[in-house]
Amino acid sequence: MIDKTELTRVVEDAIAGTDLFVVKVTVTHDNIITVDLDSMSSIDIDQCMMVNDAVLAAFDRDVEDYELTVGSYGITSPLLVRRQYDKNLGQEVEVLTRDGRKLKGTLTAADDEGFTIEVPTRMKLEGKKRPERVMVPERIGYDNAKQTVPVVTF
Repeated sequence: MIDKTELTRVVEDAIAGTDLFVVKVTVTHDNIITVDLDSMSSIDIDQCMMVNDAVLAAFDRDVEDYELTVGSYGITSPLLVRRQYDKNLGQEVEVLTRDGRKLKGTLTAADDEGFTIEVPTRMKLEGKKRPERVMVPERIGYDNAKQTVPVVTF
């Protein structure tokens, strides 16, 4: 079986100096390899081919046969790594928390421990007769976020 740690190192070496980053590397017991990449800007087929070629050069198929797929991580797929949160700052996201809450708001901050979204909430403000919609910051630790998905609107 292909060593996932060595494979990840090869991929990271191949993308060094670019704005690409690794989201997920999977290796099944059947040596089916999937490399999911993301970028702070965009990913094109040539960049995926560059990574594909680097993996093919590092792991001889005659020694150990494998199936390889290198691609862009889906735009509507859940955020998995910190850099994806950084990339999506200012964008609308849906968060499902481990305690079952579903929140939808704008991603406003991300750090090593978690992220903040501003959630629209109706509140009665002092001096107002009716509740008004205000943006309330909600801090969520990565360990409390079961899933965070960008909201894509066209």
